[in-house]
Amino acid sequence: MKIGIPKGLLYYKYHPFMETFFLELGAEIIVSEDTNKAILNEGVKCCVDEACLPIKVFHGHVASIKDKCDILFIPRIMRIRENEFICPKFCGLPEMVVNSIADMPEIIGTPMYADSDKNLRKWAMKAGRRITPNILKIEKAFNKALIAQRQLKVGTKDEGYEKNVLLVGHPYLIYDEYINMNLVKKLNKLGVGVITEEHIEDEHKDAEVSTLYKKPFWSFVRDSYGATLHLSKNEEIDGIVYLSSFACGIDSVIIELIQHNNLNTPMLLLKVDEHSGEAGFDTRIEAFVDMMERRNKIEGNISTHG
Repeated sequence: MKIGIPKGLLYYKYHPFMETFFLELGAEIIVSEDTNKAILNEGVKCCVDEACLPIKVFHGHVASIKDKCDILFIPRIMRIRENEFICPKFCGLPEMVVNSIADMPEIIGTPMYADSDKNLRKWAMKAGRRITPNILKIEKAFNKALIAQRQLKVGTKDEGYEKNVLLVGHPYLIYDEYINMNLVKKLNKLGVGVITEEHIEDEHKDAEVSTLYKKPFWSFVRDSYGATLHLSKNEEIDGIVYLSSFACGIDSVIIELIQHNNLNTPMLLLKVDEHSGEAGFDTRIEAFVDMMERRNKIEGNISTHG
């Protein structure tokens, strides 16, 4: 049996679990290519106009492999942390895809509650039975998938740069080099090191989030806001680069919270959609880096003559 796995959305953080689970059940894995122009164009054509860029890209990944597999895995990820939820588009992702793309194969769209091993095991048992009735085999596959996932080291933390920025945003923007137009490499080339939120301990994020007047409903809010405020307050970064996509409702909340509470660290907001041009993207990055350099020189002179 061939299982198709689209290389979009949270694939970048959870692909070891996804792939290991189905491989251990005896399935052949068909993974889509890295995001490219053809996949983006197909996604834009298939998906509703109101969707954000990552959702459109995911549709393109689905369209690129739907005729090559027997079953398509469309992760309906509901929760990755207790009492928090993921973007609502994930909740209805299987229905969105099936109603947007013609001639779809059978899909696995069982809701995934990944806030505990116990809850995730329930998903594994339901999804695994679509491939084999052998409960022991499903249990073994699930345990191996957990081990594979825990061995994954996600995130970026550059060393040896005089200037460093926190690159913040959803994983499917940060780690898809086609969508973000090789943003990390561009910053490195300009002499700027990059750190991502995965290198900030949960306890530090939670401490910052606890100061808000209301507990965030979305896990992405906790991660992005907590990491940004922690590094900014401790003066461990020279700037913040927030990568966002147009039509993202959660980002509008996070950005407002950061801008309201962050008083000292300069921030560059980069928004992308299917029409974003690389020339304008590069110009804004270069201007931001120049601004950080001038700011550091001014602060250095004040310190020297103070």
